[in-house]
Amino acid sequence: MGSIGEKRVREEDGEVGSEKEKRSVTETVCSDVTDSVGDGAGAITKALSRGERERRIADAIQTVLECLDEDPNREGLRKTPSRYAKALMDLTDGYRMSLREVVGDAEFEESHSEIVFLSNVEVHSLCEHHMVPFHGKCHIAYIPSGKVIGLSKLARIAELYSRRLQIQERLTREIAEAVVEAIDPLGVAVFMEASHMCMVMRGVRKTSAR
Repeated sequence: MGSIGEKRVREEDGEVGSEKEKRSVTETVCSDVTDSVGDGAGAITKALSRGERERRIADAIQTVLECLDEDPNREGLRKTPSRYAKALMDLTDGYRMSLREVVGDAEFEESHSEIVFLSNVEVHSLCEHHMVPFHGKCHIAYIPSGKVIGLSKLARIAELYSRRLQIQERLTREIAEAVVEAIDPLGVAVFMEASHMCMVMRGVRKTSAR
């Protein structure tokens, strides 16, 4: 499945009456990751320690195994709930990171005005509908507006948002919005293609679809 995210939202005038001063800008609010957890159950769980979160997940997986008519006490499954809990916490580390932490001080004043393009950034995420993996590559491009960002930070931004429960469309948009939040470029585009296990291993079972 391919998707394109582009942030080029509205025009503002610079000097009054000067068409040359018009530029595309994006207004976006990137809240702290802790704020994005939400209210209700999320507000409760964000106060829990990692160990307590893992324990709760492991207890839930114990129940899942029992519902599958498996024996959670047999040798091969005895430690599966705790292993799964640790793995799931690792795969969703993006919830516990922020854009500011990822970008750090890797923003640089630069008069360069040509397109900056980073291709083939590997992406691994979990579909929020079935909680099975999807993986692929994304390509990120932006036009600087007096500031550039370290290339490795573009890859880390993709990692930040992919290590959450996601859909490809939102992931693509969030990467684009994060670049705008970090350096306010003239324009940014993100293209992503991925293979979704929810339509490879189940459902329509189309192994070549991207």
